[in-house]
Amino acid sequence: MTPARLALAWLLAKRPWIVPIPGTTKLHRLKENLGATDVELTPEDLRAIESASSEIKVEGARYPEIHERLTGR
Repeated sequence: MTPARLALAWLLAKRPWIVPIPGTTKLHRLKENLGATDVELTPEDLRAIESASSEIKVEGARYPEIHERLTGR
């Protein structure tokens, strides 16, 4: 299990309408990413991931201020 595969499996498990679009230029990474569809996360797995991710402090803006204004948000 790679971090990328776990992250993609988590996104797929969150909502049925979420469609992750991983970017890669390497075929072996694409195959690795596609393996996320075979990962079955249990409710306990999902709770553990949510709990761990809630502890991460996000710092900084997503975009510089001038670019953020262009996003229309």
